[in-house]
Amino acid sequence: MKVLFVVNSLYASGNGLSASARRTIDTLLKYHGDDIEIKVLSQKNPDADGKKVDFEVNQMKLPIFNNLVNKQGYSFGKAQKDVITKAVKWADLIHIEEPFWLEKVTCDIAKKQNVPLTGTYHLHPENLFCSVHLGRSLFLNGCAMLWFRNNVFNHLMYLQCPTENVKNRLVKWHYKAKLEVISNGIIPHGNSMDNKLKHDIFTIVCTGRYSVEKDQLTLLKALKYSKHAKEMKVILAGRGPLENALRKKADWLLKKDYIKYPISFEFHTQEELLSLYRKCDLYIHCAIVEVEGLSCTEALSMGVVPIIASGKLTATSQFALSEKSIFKAGNYKELASKIDYFFENREELEEESKKYLSIDKNYDIKNSVEQIYKMYKDTLKNWNKRGAVK
Repeated sequence: MKVLFVVNSLYASGNGLSASARRTIDTLLKYHGDDIEIKVLSQKNPDADGKKVDFEVNQMKLPIFNNLVNKQGYSFGKAQKDVITKAVKWADLIHIEEPFWLEKVTCDIAKKQNVPLTGTYHLHPENLFCSVHLGRSLFLNGCAMLWFRNNVFNHLMYLQCPTENVKNRLVKWHYKAKLEVISNGIIPHGNSMDNKLKHDIFTIVCTGRYSVEKDQLTLLKALKYSKHAKEMKVILAGRGPLENALRKKADWLLKKDYIKYPISFEFHTQEELLSLYRKCDLYIHCAIVEVEGLSCTEALSMGVVPIIASGKLTATSQFALSEKSIFKAGNYKELASKIDYFFENREELEEESKKYLSIDKNYDIKNSVEQIYKMYKDTLKNWNKRGAVK
């Protein structure tokens, strides 16, 4: 089975979509390498010493917005028809990772050659428009949902939905591909309480790109209302376009004596993050738009108790094991109250920590890949019998 993955920038660093695609490819080859050959249609790997892209397209420059897109750790690939045609001719099956122009042209060419298509839903339109403060625009986000549906996703036989939250939204928008709820999955780390090495100071960690939809600002606002903010250390692990704005807010909190310890702003590798999680007491996830949020799951699997935003467009609160670990997205006073609760109830925090250590078993990427592999097999078998939009 020759499977072509189509993703704008597979080897982008600090991009959760790209990281998830790489994990899926590696795990498919690990467990089904005797039956699957995988090649990639994408942009060039920016790491000269890294893996080469099989079918390489150039970067598409966007007028006005190009710098903003790049700061988000993202870039769009050009829809070069000669490269795409060559890639499609090679493939038995094509897996689409995004609903943009590169994928649209790939779907068009694949349809002409009757090559089966599957895909994964990784992001909502709001993930894009929040960056330009248009995340609440019903018109723009609605238009994008229709464009995604009509130009890309309705041409697939199967569409992987990482969560029920995603599937329910796509059903409402009448997406016609078969919608399968399959987590993107994480790699289990075989954790135990023995490797928990706490900081001397109560430590909070919040990871993710510094962007509007990740909403780290809500955590900083919460510190103003926390009774114990001066007794805590806060780490914002990431990078992104809002770093300067977040730093100004953090400096203001320090200057106004709401906090005692300067807030840490650093980008961490995957291994560094795992080490960081072992030493932390709370993981805060404030995102207002999130398809799944597996970075949160990885923290939980290291025994870090979460407090997670709950909202219409974020599915991450599904990982919480109690209401004490959930707050309404954007409600910084409620978040402050939940932080203080766990600070004041350390024994309960420790018990909660133990419960989360096994959460990665429910989201083991091996299980996800087994379901994806079955999806591929069924697509190849029944592609010409499908009732999907042609």
